[in-house]
Amino acid sequence: MKRIKHFLIAIALTCCASGIAQQLPQFTQYMYNTISINPAYAGSREALSINGLHRSQWVGFRGGPITQTLSIHTPLRNDRIGLGLSFIEDDLGPQNFTYLYADFSYAIPTGSNGKLAFGIKGGFTQFSFDTDFRLDQNNINDPLIFGIEDRWTPNIGAGVYWSTDRIYAGLSAPRILNNDFSNRSDEFEALERISYYFTLGGVFFINDNLKYKPSGLIKATNGAPISIDLASSVLINDKIWIGGTFRINRFTEAYGVYSDFQISRQLRIGYAYEKPLSDIASYTSGTHEVLLIYEFKFLSSKLKSPRYF
Repeated sequence: MKRIKHFLIAIALTCCASGIAQQLPQFTQYMYNTISINPAYAGSREALSINGLHRSQWVGFRGGPITQTLSIHTPLRNDRIGLGLSFIEDDLGPQNFTYLYADFSYAIPTGSNGKLAFGIKGGFTQFSFDTDFRLDQNNINDPLIFGIEDRWTPNIGAGVYWSTDRIYAGLSAPRILNNDFSNRSDEFEALERISYYFTLGGVFFINDNLKYKPSGLIKATNGAPISIDLASSVLINDKIWIGGTFRINRFTEAYGVYSDFQISRQLRIGYAYEKPLSDIASYTSGTHEVLLIYEFKFLSSKLKSPRYF
């Protein structure tokens, strides 16, 4: 079993180091972490919003991905302008990616309660291998590792986001530049390639106490398979979210369930569980994800309706 685990990790590392595109981390609760992929979302909550998320993927599988995110975004007093800052730490075995990016958005009114926002993102991505792994005697001369050093590379992104109080849609490319993290590009490439994200969702009122919220996300990365995420949830008394998700791409499928609870006007917590349907399911108990959102409703006097996304 250990040999199989090591073999699968080697495949993951080889895919990133031999020209297969590095994708941004994936999330079960992607609909509540939009700022990480679309800068035009900054300020759309009409409050100062702090979002933290921890994801332990493929628990029980040695070297399984671990992702942590922390983001903050807010509108300015000129509520057409939004600012944001996001930090992502994504670890896959001995391989580590760190993202630090700032966001700027500008929104224009559309119709009676709609907004169309345009956003730009700029910052740095760091790529590295764990020191112990890089200096291991079995790896020090490995052509897939030799020449890879800790480094920060700049990148930019852009997006658009349209929303009303009932529906939303977004299109973004959070990393536009094709950065090469390798010093040995003549033999292999480790590229951060451009990815496109399309998001869509809404809320439908069943009665005063029950609302239905579907959402979807399509990811397309140059050199990688298209991935589709679908989610469906119900909101009870504007306090409790209960839902399920399904993800599919060329190599794997996964399903998940999640629940969120609005503890107070400011604080919300959530938990998600995801299980793969591919061959790796035999080696893991699943994926766990914890979400924490805290919002300062200092602009509450301007809120025209509750923010459901």
